[in-house]
Amino acid sequence: MTTAPAPVLKVCGATAPHDVEVLAAAGADRVGLWHGVPGGPADLPERELAALAAAARATGALEPVLVTFLSDPEALAAVARRAGIAHIQLHAYQPPAFVKALRAALPGAHLIKVLHVRGGRCLERPLIGAYEKAGTDLFLLDATTEDGRVGSTGVRLTESHVLDLADRFTLPFWLAGGLTADSRPEYDEVARHPRYRGIDVDTAARDGRGSFSAAAVAGLARAWGTARYVPHA
Repeated sequence: MTTAPAPVLKVCGATAPHDVEVLAAAGADRVGLWHGVPGGPADLPERELAALAAAARATGALEPVLVTFLSDPEALAAVARRAGIAHIQLHAYQPPAFVKALRAALPGAHLIKVLHVRGGRCLERPLIGAYEKAGTDLFLLDATTEDGRVGSTGVRLTESHVLDLADRFTLPFWLAGGLTADSRPEYDEVARHPRYRGIDVDTAARDGRGSFSAAAVAGLARAWGTARYVPHA
């Protein structure tokens, strides 16, 4: 019987080298770098994306994840190659055909597809099987607002909705949506799920001024028992 890997802590929205340094030192495993997110507060031009991806890799602790709404698979593949990013998070409503084309263009990439949940209903539910067949490696379960806003919404999924959705697919998954260190007890069953692989946060990793906080990141890693948290004896 194989043991599931320790869950990862992904923190989204880095925009400067200092952000990368704070996250690496505090125990994050992945850093989400936004590109092709129109109007997004953390959206990066390609040159800055590449620079921050290199800075993340240089820490020896952080793996960069390209988070995007882009809808052209060839253009996205070219950006990922130039930036040297192997993990790509499709955070909008790109169809299975997009995933298939991106997989063909980047056979060695790790493709993460967000499944959006609104009011307890997964909007991509009829397409889950097609996403799996197209070459998705991992699903990220996230909530939208009632008016359809996606990404860093702070809206939390109930554990029952997460477990119900996880029963609909066979891939590993991450959990997002308003998660905090204090919310960990609400997800005991999720944390024990054999295909659970980690959490994705943004606001919970920041202080009151909106800057990344080493204490907040370390608290998340401790509460959720993620890969780089080592309990003290």
